[in-house]
Amino acid sequence: MDNGDDRRPLYLTAFFASVAMLAIIPAQVAAFALVPMPSSVELWFDLFNGNFLGGLFHADFFILVNNVLIAVIYLALYRLLEDTNRSLLQLGVLLGWIGIAAYLSSNQTFELASLAREWAGAGDEATRAMLLGAGRAALAAWQGTAFDAYYVLNGLALLVIALLMFRSPRFSRATAGFGLAAAVLMSVPSTAGTLGLVFSLLSLLPWYVFTIMFARVFLREARGRGAPEAGGARRP
Repeated sequence: MDNGDDRRPLYLTAFFASVAMLAIIPAQVAAFALVPMPSSVELWFDLFNGNFLGGLFHADFFILVNNVLIAVIYLALYRLLEDTNRSLLQLGVLLGWIGIAAYLSSNQTFELASLAREWAGAGDEATRAMLLGAGRAALAAWQGTAFDAYYVLNGLALLVIALLMFRSPRFSRATAGFGLAAAVLMSVPSTAGTLGLVFSLLSLLPWYVFTIMFARVFLREARGRGAPEAGGARRP
């Protein structure tokens, strides 16, 4: 049988993962506000060659990092919620991890950066045209089926987790509510035109608050203080 103390390193790791994510999200928003999004392959290459950090932000490198952090957070949430409905929770976390794996395999940050360097040093038009074609293929692979699968599967995982939080004494109803709001807003992939972009941006607010709230729970559990949040579900 698991000892509660054995889980404290996991909860502490998940707490720091949450803090890192809370730092990355506003940095990502600021980068999008300050650096124009490239609208062509040539502009992508120019961005990477002239502002490598801006290229990392726009190519979602830090969202890739976020997803690794979320994988750890899912594991910690599973340990906290496994006494609610283990089978449903296992399904939800599995979907989330499949979505994360799909995203990690589809991200093209370093492929684009490498193509940009080659394009800058290319000495003839035929080579540059070939590199532009490779860049278009990389962009299409990045925001294609795998990206949409990642988005939808993680929305479903978050929906399961939020609903089970309503049944857990460790989380308040407010925490579960913010998670549920974020899950609903993540139901439309950000690639789905204007609607997807609007939903994606709106989901950041409840997700950010949700992250702050479950990070507090991780820290409390890491310190061995298992008292439920104010407003958390109580069992008879």
